[in-house]
Amino acid sequence: MPEHFNLTLRSSHMLAPSVRHLSFARSDGAPLPYIAGQFLQIHFPIDGVANKRSYSVANSPGAELLDIAVSYVEGGAATALLSALLEGQQIEVSGPYGRFCLQPKDQNKRYLLIGTGTGVTPYRAMLPGLAQAHEERGIEVAVLFGSRNASEVLYAKEFEAFARLHPWFRFIPCLSREPRDCGWAEDRRGYVQDALSDLQPNVETDTAYLCGNPNMVDACFEQLKQAGLPVPKIRREKYISSR
Repeated sequence: MPEHFNLTLRSSHMLAPSVRHLSFARSDGAPLPYIAGQFLQIHFPIDGVANKRSYSVANSPGAELLDIAVSYVEGGAATALLSALLEGQQIEVSGPYGRFCLQPKDQNKRYLLIGTGTGVTPYRAMLPGLAQAHEERGIEVAVLFGSRNASEVLYAKEFEAFARLHPWFRFIPCLSREPRDCGWAEDRRGYVQDALSDLQPNVETDTAYLCGNPNMVDACFEQLKQAGLPVPKIRREKYISSR
């Protein structure tokens, strides 16, 4: 069940020119059971009216801290709050929420994890669960991550390191405004929906996750349906920027 509680900022740094990574501890010291892929809601007032914004937890369950990644939105109230937050200061949150998670009953042989921007954060949280699923049933994984340029490929070093350690895991950045060959093991020029066909989605083996820009989610959803994947095997979460 979702709870209401406070988080205290422990550290932060810039992941990209317009994205900040923040690490929080629960202020009361209590644990927060959640499943990788779930999100928290941050509560704050705007002109005396209660408001909230949702952020996926960017690290796996059991960690000492809770991580989120926040994109800068011009004029955004949540952006103003979180960009100015200092270490030791608190925010009010509730959660966890959401079903954008790996499912215990899955029997697929491959996961296609497709995201743009901070939509890659649930996949970072899923890495230990994916490793366990590989041990249990030999799955393979391909992460397609879309951004405009190399500086906006969030958590690239972590995903690349995971891919080097696990040959069954592929990390494929897709750059829409910069040439390829940025030093990664794999990359593509263009949008993720352009690269998706290269992976040859297969109704017999695949389950897909789509997270991030709504246009990308809709485009990939249609492609995957045309490839024969049934809707229950296409799991979606759209990130819509709010002011």
